[in-house]
Amino acid sequence: MADRMLQFVRLDQRQPEKRDATVRRADFAEIYREFEPAQASSQASRCSQCGVPFCQVHCPLNNNIPDWLKLTAEDRLEEAYEISAATNTFPEICGRICPQDRLCEGNCVIEKGFGSVTIGSVEKYITDTAWARGWVKPPKPTRELAQSVGIIGAGPAGLAAAERLRLRGYQVHVYDRYDRVGGLMIYGIPGFKLEKEVVLRRWKQFEDGGIRFHLNTAVGQDISLAELRQRHDAVLIGTGVYKAREMSAPGIGLAGIVPALSYLTASNRVGLGEAVAEYESGTLNAAGKHVVVIGGGDTAMDCVRTAVRQGATSVTCLYRRDKANMPGSMREVYNAEEEGVRFEWLGAPEAFRGDDRVKAVIAHRMHLGLPDATGRQQVTPMPNSRFELQADLVIMALGFDPEDLPTAFDEPALPVTRWGTLKVDHRTMMTALPGVFAAGDIVRGASLVVWAIRDGRDAADQMHSYMQQQARALAVAAE
Repeated sequence: MADRMLQFVRLDQRQPEKRDATVRRADFAEIYREFEPAQASSQASRCSQCGVPFCQVHCPLNNNIPDWLKLTAEDRLEEAYEISAATNTFPEICGRICPQDRLCEGNCVIEKGFGSVTIGSVEKYITDTAWARGWVKPPKPTRELAQSVGIIGAGPAGLAAAERLRLRGYQVHVYDRYDRVGGLMIYGIPGFKLEKEVVLRRWKQFEDGGIRFHLNTAVGQDISLAELRQRHDAVLIGTGVYKAREMSAPGIGLAGIVPALSYLTASNRVGLGEAVAEYESGTLNAAGKHVVVIGGGDTAMDCVRTAVRQGATSVTCLYRRDKANMPGSMREVYNAEEEGVRFEWLGAPEAFRGDDRVKAVIAHRMHLGLPDATGRQQVTPMPNSRFELQADLVIMALGFDPEDLPTAFDEPALPVTRWGTLKVDHRTMMTALPGVFAAGDIVRGASLVVWAIRDGRDAADQMHSYMQQQARALAVAAE
C-alpha cells in the first residue's frame, strides 16, 4: 500500500471545514466540523513516511504518527486507533487542543512549500471514530493487585497516571477538590476548543474500569496528605498550577481587573448549566463591555475569544512583543483575528485609570532588541510612546504560578524549588517523602496538556517500579 502515501506532491493541505466566524461568534461549540472519511484518508496519505519522523521526535508523547497516518490512509482505522492510544491517554483531546503548529505539524519535513500534514485533525478523527464504533474500552486489568494508589488531582497528569496504573491492576483512587473530573480541561479550556462531553465521557469510562473518584475533596482540608500516605501504598501529586501571576502597577486594585482563570472558569461553569453569581452580576461577564486582555499565550487567546462570544462591545489583546514572538499557537491568533479581536502588538501596560472601576489601560510601546539567553528578543520601553485603551473589563493572562503546597497540605517536609514547584528526583519522580511522587505542571510549571499526559504516564511507571520493589522487600523480610 506504499503507493497510497507521499501524496503531498499532488494534494494540498486541508483542515476540516471551519464554521464561518460570524456564526461561531454566537456560540461555544467547536469551530471545526468533522472530517469526512475520504478527506481524512486523503490528508493522511500526504505523509512522506520519512525515515526520521520529526513529527514524532517533537511530540512530547513520541506518538507513532507516521504509522497511524498510513493506517488511516489505508482505511484501517481500528489499528490506527490502537497505535494512537498506545502512547496517548487522550488522543481525542490532544487532537483538539495541542498547538500542533509548534509541535508535530510545525516540524513536518514537507512543511516548506507544501504545507504540513494535518496531524491533529486526523488524530481527532481517528479517536472520535473509535468512540462512535465502540472501540474505546474501560481500563480493566487482566488481574487485580492488592496495592492501592492515591492520586491528588483529576487533571490530565493525574488521569493519565490513573489509567496506566489501573491497567496494571492497582486499586486507584483519585481525589479532586472540584465537582467534576478533568481539571483545567473542564474549567479552563473553552468549549469552542474542547467541548466538555469529550472530557466527561472519559470520566465514565474510567469509573467503569474501576477507578474510584473522590470529588469535592480538598487535600489539606477534607483529608490530610499524611492520611493518604497511610491509606495508600503510593501517592501522586498532580494538582497543576492555578495561582495567577501578578503584576505591580498603579490602579491594579481597581474593580474590573480580573485574573484569566477566574474569568474562564465562570464562563465554563455557565456553559455547564450552573448559576455563577459573578457572571450574572457582570463581574466576570464581558457582555456589552470594552475588554482588554493582557498577555500573549494560549490562555490570552481563550479569553479574547470567550469575550467575543459573551457579546463584548470590543475586544483587544495587548501584548508586549510582536506577532512572530507570541508564545501561543499562531492558529489560535488567526482564529481570534477572524472573530474580530484587535491586537495591539508591542504594547505593555504601565497603569490602570479609573475611580472605583477601571476605565482605561495606560500602556506604552515596546522595542524589540537582541535575543536573551533563552533566544527570545528582549523588550525595552520606547520613550514618549504612551497611549490609552478604553476598558470596562481587564483580564490578566500573564501565566500561572504554583500554590504553596507544603502549607496547603500541612506537610512542611514537601520540598519546593525556587520557582515554587515541587522538587522531585527527576529519575524517579519521587519527592523527598518516600512513596510520594509528583507530575505535571506542579513539577514542570505551567505547560501544555500533552506534557502533563507524558509526565503522568512516566510517573505511573516509576510508581509501579517503587511498589513492586517494596512488595519484594516485604516478601524477603517475611521469609
